[in-house]
Amino acid sequence: MSHTLHRRLAATATAVVLGASALTACGSSDGDAQADSGPVSLTYWAWAPGMDKVADLWNDKHPEIKVTVQKQASGDDLVTKIITASKAKKAPDLVQAEYQALPTLVSNDALADISGEVGGIEKQFAPGVWQQTTLGTDAVYAVPQDSGPMMFYYRADLFEEYGLDVPVTWDEFAETARALKKKAPEKSLTTFSANDSGLFAGLAQQAGARWWTVEGDAWKVGIDDAATRKVADFWGGLVKEGAIDNQPMYTPAWNKALNTGEQIAWVSAVWAPGTLTTAAPDTKDKWRMAPLPQWDEGTNTTGSWGGSTTAVTTDSKHKAAAAKFATWLNTDPEALAALVKEGGIYPAATAAQTSGALASSHEFFAGQADFYAKAAEIAETAAPAYWGPNVNVAYATFKDAFGKAAKAKSGFGDALSTMQAATVADLKKQGFEAAP
Repeated sequence: MSHTLHRRLAATATAVVLGASALTACGSSDGDAQADSGPVSLTYWAWAPGMDKVADLWNDKHPEIKVTVQKQASGDDLVTKIITASKAKKAPDLVQAEYQALPTLVSNDALADISGEVGGIEKQFAPGVWQQTTLGTDAVYAVPQDSGPMMFYYRADLFEEYGLDVPVTWDEFAETARALKKKAPEKSLTTFSANDSGLFAGLAQQAGARWWTVEGDAWKVGIDDAATRKVADFWGGLVKEGAIDNQPMYTPAWNKALNTGEQIAWVSAVWAPGTLTTAAPDTKDKWRMAPLPQWDEGTNTTGSWGGSTTAVTTDSKHKAAAAKFATWLNTDPEALAALVKEGGIYPAATAAQTSGALASSHEFFAGQADFYAKAAEIAETAAPAYWGPNVNVAYATFKDAFGKAAKAKSGFGDALSTMQAATVADLKKQGFEAAP
């Protein structure tokens, strides 16, 4: 995918339907005259907790470049707000953007190519993570901040009680689910949930899916590809036969199921301990983490669920200064330690994943002393992710179509076809060329 192609795609796109969120304190207050002389003031839109405290560390040591953090909502709301501000030429200098949002922001000409300003830092990140900031081009549209390598979490005490082995392959995972049902019909290994699209996307990545690619001047949508269909059929089959639950995550019922041992495993990401701490407080130190099951024995690949970047906008009059801060924020040991302490993030920089910034174990996983050491090994195996300019539409369709399929315990293949068709239709509606 060429850099110029993105510009052509941006030029052919029709206006994006935007929310009416008001713009407040947008952009840098500095004029062009200050771009090359005098103190520089940068505005940074971010949602991670404690980001203002991390910026204060920078400001104390860099009086020539002051960064002001403006707290924002995350997700689609922020993407919409950034695009709105960009079209009005009032975007901030820097934004915290999720990986899957980058193509949407790039296609709307909201993000600057900072490859000339951050050259050489790619070696500090896992290839599968860095790839998501380049969109497969020679350009660099952001610096990775945090990542969400996926893992398998299980109740060690209950696995022992029911004589279950930790599954190494997905076939073993299915057999484990069936074995548990035979021994304890009232329990489930886990659930298939359709209320967080990122989980399914990460599982598809692990299987080798390429949801958006470019052919010539057109986007090609491959959501209904062989890899993703394998994932959909696998989980749909387990739901249909009743081997696993079909209820959504993050509900009071789901919390109770985890807390009482009605569900004894969870396919999640590195941030799962924080969720378990509040969802299942009575299970502290009863969980253990292992690599995600593999499709083929002997392979070693995981998907990603979550994570964000620091990007410089095209409106910034201080591109070099903004890129300097973005690099410091996500590669400097002091900054990374502060991000972990203040924001509770799992840093994308590989060095920080095995440094003093992270304890050897998470408090909720006190009995697994090598928690973060193992997590770092898994993070290195993250598969590349292929995002496009309308991830929000694909995700919304997934929640609806797969939500219905999960409830009905059937129709997972049809749901995937629906997701594919809706994504292609939306690309065309926006004015993008879609390859057949």
